[in-house]
Amino acid sequence: MPRVPHATRRQDGLNRVGRLERLASVHVRIADWYAVAGRDLPWRRPDCSPWGVFVSEVMSQQTPLSRVEPAWSDWLERWPTPAALAADSPGEAVRRWGRLGYPRRALRLHEAAAVMVSRHGGAVPGSIEDLLALPGVGPYTAAAVGCFAFGIPSPVIDTNVRRVLVRVLEGREFPAPALTAAERDLAAAALPADPDLANTWNVAAMELGALVCTARAPRCSICPISGDCAWRAAGAPVHEGPARTGQSYAGTDRQARGALLAVLRDHHHDEVEVTELLAAWASTRTTDPDQADRALASLIADGLVERTATGGIRLPH
Repeated sequence: MPRVPHATRRQDGLNRVGRLERLASVHVRIADWYAVAGRDLPWRRPDCSPWGVFVSEVMSQQTPLSRVEPAWSDWLERWPTPAALAADSPGEAVRRWGRLGYPRRALRLHEAAAVMVSRHGGAVPGSIEDLLALPGVGPYTAAAVGCFAFGIPSPVIDTNVRRVLVRVLEGREFPAPALTAAERDLAAAALPADPDLANTWNVAAMELGALVCTARAPRCSICPISGDCAWRAAGAPVHEGPARTGQSYAGTDRQARGALLAVLRDHHHDEVEVTELLAAWASTRTTDPDQADRALASLIADGLVERTATGGIRLPH
């Protein structure tokens, strides 16, 4: 193996020291900013239960927090513990989910509550390993619940955090389309060594990305770390990768599924005739004559609705 010149090794060491010193300053200033500017959300308060944190993390996946807060409050009033949810039907979980979107999350929450009751004494488990074993829980949710409910200092990497990290530390406008191993390593390296500061950093970096370092029109003039941002120092170069496009919704099968579920959620009877259900979408919303049937079939396959013995459709019991 060729030897690395001493001067090069020394420069690399100086670069690492400089980067660590810059990170230490960034950590403190973001934490100070968050103490003043962070939103007062109920699941961030000290008296919030681990179950409240868990529900908030599942609900906030791909959903704006302005829509999550009222749904979260309603959910916790109805089911203040995992045991309360597990004792109710999965159909009621889907009904109470309302219009948050991606309603399979309601089923996963119900399934996770049942596992908490059967394996963890009705409590949210307090280890990353046990959290990952719950239905519907992936690395992000496990890390977030571990950090925000139990103070476990591990990197919590959502879209906002990824954007902050690549702008501040790597000088790029946007992260990769999907989380990469390099970004995981970057998040781990950026995590403060002090456990308390690490947990504050996780929520503060997330909040900075949501409120200041936004994808569109970042508010660099009020950013507490603009002086240490590599992207800003480079002149805020424009993203050179593929064009970033939002997901369409209008007219999609996903919208059709939502319309069919809305009929079932709002219906006063236990079941709805198939013809009535399909008419809620197919007769007025689409030129695709098979879309409503396709949406219904997918809802049944996902366990979000079920056929009754008389041929009707209902939420799962």
